[in-house]
Amino acid sequence: MESGRPEFIAVYGRRRIGKTFLIKQYFKNKFDFYMTGVEGSTMPEMLEYFNVQLQQYSGREWPLASTWMKAFRQLQEYLSSLKKKRIVVFIDELPWFDTPRSKFFRALDLFWNGWGDSQMNLKFIICGSATTWMTNKLLGDKGGLHNRVTRQIYLAPFNLYETEKMLQSNGILWSRHQITECYMVVGGIPYYLSKMDKTQSVAQNIDRLFFHHAGELRNEYEFLFRSLFKDSIIYRRVVEVLALKSMGMTRENIASSLDVSVGGTLTEVMENLITCDFVREYNAFGNKRKGKLYQLTDLFTLFYIKQIKNARTHDEDYWLTRIDSPSHRVWAGYAFEQVCLHHIPQIKMALGISGVATQVSSWRGIEDGKMTGQIDLIIDRRDETINLCEMKYSLREYDITPAYLKKLIERMENFRESTKTKKALHLTLVTVNGIRHNAQWGMIQNEVTADQLFKPLQ
Repeated sequence: MESGRPEFIAVYGRRRIGKTFLIKQYFKNKFDFYMTGVEGSTMPEMLEYFNVQLQQYSGREWPLASTWMKAFRQLQEYLSSLKKKRIVVFIDELPWFDTPRSKFFRALDLFWNGWGDSQMNLKFIICGSATTWMTNKLLGDKGGLHNRVTRQIYLAPFNLYETEKMLQSNGILWSRHQITECYMVVGGIPYYLSKMDKTQSVAQNIDRLFFHHAGELRNEYEFLFRSLFKDSIIYRRVVEVLALKSMGMTRENIASSLDVSVGGTLTEVMENLITCDFVREYNAFGNKRKGKLYQLTDLFTLFYIKQIKNARTHDEDYWLTRIDSPSHRVWAGYAFEQVCLHHIPQIKMALGISGVATQVSSWRGIEDGKMTGQIDLIIDRRDETINLCEMKYSLREYDITPAYLKKLIERMENFRESTKTKKALHLTLVTVNGIRHNAQWGMIQNEVTADQLFKPLQ
């Protein structure tokens, strides 16, 4: 805003992340021109809406434009008449204007390159939830708008620290265990967090939002994918097959499960899911080039697929009755692992290795075609140490039994033998409420609690 030159600003991120809220709050909802795209609208409908907005902001009558080229010419004429230090234009949900055969993108190109980029007082802000359109068509354009965006702001979900701050600002004073459980369901999505009622428990909020017949988030899953991706069906199929494999899958495994080819469309789908923070791509330990694995990490999507998609219930207290049930424990274990993977910088901080170069990976041992063990989070450090991390969710302090300790040690030795590593191996447990200090506890070199995941990054 203070640059003294024309700015073409792109703000993007998934649905419900708070893009529009951020921009409107900053500008106190005062713009020289504003319009927003609507999913499924036709070109004539959008042109009529454009005309209404132009008349409202300019205070004069304009003929209804028949093309986007004419519409942007009218916008240029109106903005040229303004004698202001700064002119702020905000076009929200830009991708929905780009309907088939509308030539909207070409008109936008000519508007900016033919006039906008020479207006020293113009701040042109565009926003979109269809992240793939924003990154591929706008930011990745090879034509007239190539490298024309002067500033990019990608809004990512909140981490636990930011989530706690937001809940507190809304009068919600939950314990960090409760906030972690809330995060395991909706992730750090501000809109979902804003729906939490301070008079209810976490479980009551989940029942109200997801399992009541009129729950506000009951049908959010379909809207979410439809708003982000043009062909949402293939994207949903991919995340649903990934939800079945907590360790992740190779691209070949995914293609085989969906009966599609490995290249082409699947490559684009995987890249887009990674860009939109639904899936993470990582290497197996010691394998930097081959065997990339893909893992579903979006917590809201994981919760929907695991707990809602196939739930045939009209019980509006469904979630309350399932706390600590076997299916709840399975989901909670996987979801807590993903929370930890979203907070690797905080885990490193808790281990006192923030300044140490590291590589993060996972490992699975295979012998005679059978899996002998797996480790979900490995932090390979430059200081000749490897943290073998186990993430464990429990309602109370985690109790390491002799049998579980034996399993940990066997897995560590299996890892050492399989990888031939000479580095020191540290058994590291990440838990919600800490580890009970029993006879087995002393064999654990490092422990990290959910409390430490709430630390702000320095």
